[in-house]
Amino acid sequence: MKKSSDDVAIQVNNLTKTFKIPLEPTNRLKSRVTGIFKRNKGYRKFTPLKDISLEIKKGEFFGIVGRNGSGKSTLLKSIAGIYTPNSGSVKVNGSLVPFIELGVGFNPELSGRENVYLNGALLGFSRSEIDSIYNEIVDFAELHEFMEEKLKNYSSGMQVRLAFSVAIQTNADILVLDEVLAVGDAAFQQKCFDYFEDLKHNKQTVVFVTHDMGAVRRFCSRAIYIEDGKIKHQGSPIDIADIYTEVNIDKSNQSQKDREVDTNQVSIEIVEPKKRSFSQGEELKLGVVVNGIEEQVFANFSLSANGIIFSDRNSRDMPNDFIQNGKKIEFVQPIADLNPGKYDVYISIHRSKDDSTLKHLPRAYSFVVK
Repeated sequence: MKKSSDDVAIQVNNLTKTFKIPLEPTNRLKSRVTGIFKRNKGYRKFTPLKDISLEIKKGEFFGIVGRNGSGKSTLLKSIAGIYTPNSGSVKVNGSLVPFIELGVGFNPELSGRENVYLNGALLGFSRSEIDSIYNEIVDFAELHEFMEEKLKNYSSGMQVRLAFSVAIQTNADILVLDEVLAVGDAAFQQKCFDYFEDLKHNKQTVVFVTHDMGAVRRFCSRAIYIEDGKIKHQGSPIDIADIYTEVNIDKSNQSQKDREVDTNQVSIEIVEPKKRSFSQGEELKLGVVVNGIEEQVFANFSLSANGIIFSDRNSRDMPNDFIQNGKKIEFVQPIADLNPGKYDVYISIHRSKDDSTLKHLPRAYSFVVK
């Protein structure tokens, strides 16, 4: 096994991570009660990381890119110690703060001010320390007039701004960032970019996952491209960004061909809004109905701008987590979180039992934000 030297911040050796996923849902009370009497529920194995090895040096702004489901976030959570490897090892040389789930620990019934102190405590700050940096946090978030409002009245973009503003106050050797810019207006994103510039200038060690290839080219000193749980390419951020862009173009072209094929007699109905132009403060609601299949399936919604997919949501993360024959699931996107411009929604339908893809719907719906 390779030994970590003084200039190495993170050493990952032959990392493999496997999850056991139950074949039958247990999110209902009836299922849990009846499941007591079943000894063999059954499960399938899912391995998002397969024998990953990499070395990140101190002072690097290290990019990790790949399509949705490639294993990026699992790798970050393994580096952060959230997941324990099934085999292999992760060695971290220094203190590490993960910006993976911004806002974890926030209470929607508390005010913005109260949540700053709550989240700060979870990050290890004392009350007096939060007192001393409170104004800086509010200034960065630009939420002065909302700090006494309950968090449940915030938009998702406002919540992320507040969470990010608290998180950047930490003084750690290594920062792990996972799609922290997926939401937020143009002014806030520019603040984040300025913060990233400072990190890069000060030789802060950063591990950065994103779908924004412009950010990869601008900030990263080195990057890797992950596919199917393996490192397929590594090198300069420009080369890796070009590979990512090329792969996504190829996949989009293939998806267009798949759209013309009625796979297994499955039909998909898109329930569109009556309009395709939205203003700040409005909300997009897009419905999907799947017919022609009795087994459970789930939907993945990806949001694209200028040909780059920058955020996605899986219906497994929504209240009605599975679609069955003729049942509608609704994708909701707050427009306040988006900058003005044109957007495309990509939809794919997958079998729940094995994640296999039934259909791709590239540009299933397009809209403009004024």
